Amino acid sequence: MPCDPVNKFLPDTTTRGSEALAVNSTLPTGFHRLIPTRSFMSDLDRILATELEAWAAADLTRTLQSVEPVGSRHLRHADGTCLNFASNDYLGLTRHPGVCDAAARAVRDLGSGSGASRLVSGSLMVHHRLEEGLADWMGTPRALVFGSGYAAALGVIPALVGPKDVVILDKSVHACCVDGAHLSGARLRVCRHNDLDQLEDHLRWARRSLTSSNGGRILVVTESVFSMGGDLAPLEAVVDLKERHGAWLLVDEAHALGLFGESGTGRIRQLGLEKRVEVQMGTLGKSLASSGGFVAGSTILVDYLIHRARSFMFSTAPTPAASAAAFEALAVIRSVEGQTLRKAVWDHAHRVVDALHPRSTPDSAILPVILGAAAEAVSAARRLREQGLWVPAIRYPTVPRDQARLRITVTAGHTLEDIDRLVKAITPLAARIQQANPAASES
Repeated sequence: MPCDPVNKFLPDTTTRGSEALAVNSTLPTGFHRLIPTRSFMSDLDRILATELEAWAAADLTRTLQSVEPVGSRHLRHADGTCLNFASNDYLGLTRHPGVCDAAARAVRDLGSGSGASRLVSGSLMVHHRLEEGLADWMGTPRALVFGSGYAAALGVIPALVGPKDVVILDKSVHACCVDGAHLSGARLRVCRHNDLDQLEDHLRWARRSLTSSNGGRILVVTESVFSMGGDLAPLEAVVDLKERHGAWLLVDEAHALGLFGESGTGRIRQLGLEKRVEVQMGTLGKSLASSGGFVAGSTILVDYLIHRARSFMFSTAPTPAASAAAFEALAVIRSVEGQTLRKAVWDHAHRVVDALHPRSTPDSAILPVILGAAAEAVSAARRLREQGLWVPAIRYPTVPRDQARLRITVTAGHTLEDIDRLVKAITPLAARIQQANPAASES
């Protein structure tokens, strides 16, 4: 919900020694903490507090909310229990007995941590087994696991391109790809979302620019399923364009894995493009019910990243439990049980979209409701929470300033009754948006 500016967070001061302190009233009951008043802040804190005030005034304040999962569908929080429509655990495998048992066995047999980076002594058999399984699943010779999806992007992009090169980003790619591109030092160009004409313009410019400066590399970066819009990239056309102009392509499959393709392999392999996409990137923290990220591609690519991806080289290896859980989740996804779970997700997504946008079909399990103003999105999320539904408000900088939204995700763990309850609560809101701004509700 909207919060008061930072200086209004400090209404009730007390004295402890010579330092004035105040209760931070924005935290839920039971989670209060003491913070210094302005007169006792350091210069650093005063500057940061001023910036936080500006964020609060724009309805952009964030708060870490302590929650506890209750089964696969509910979250318990300070004010009660809600149905969770915010999880990326699309197939509900974080509570799968086989996945949990695999993690527990790994802790018992191998310990709670890997003890070192992969290049020192932390490259355990459980990591290699997972990488072999991922490569086989993705249709590539090799795969390489990182500590997070964010770390994968921050490792691979600067390893492949540098100041003499060009990176072309879709405007809606995840922040990890944006940050990896900035970290590389390459010249950046941003395309309007899924705008193939502008992508080709940027590719032509890049090729002319690099030819005139004695060569260089061009890397195009996009997602197969966009994380905040739930819409799809035109991958076949993007692949054609990058090949026409001699570029490389990195595709983040984070929100496609587990849901697309006969065995949940994602959109690249579903479309038969696995040999034409140089770098496939994914996460273990969504359908694979664990934590971590990975890159899949050629043997030479993986060997190169082992030497050059700094977030891989200088990070402690993922925990044995995380890799063991992901390996078991991968086995479930590729099984008949995985097909049943995928069908449940798509059935739920169709049920929601049928209610909100008749005669439309869902692109993915991510179903956004575009509201525009940040305050409107926060208020709508609060009203839904009061009805026992946990649906997050997504605001700038995650999405553009005028495209704040509710981000609904459906999972195999939901029941038909859960979906109908969501639809009943969200339909009046969606109808009001349609009347006020038809274009927004179709986004």
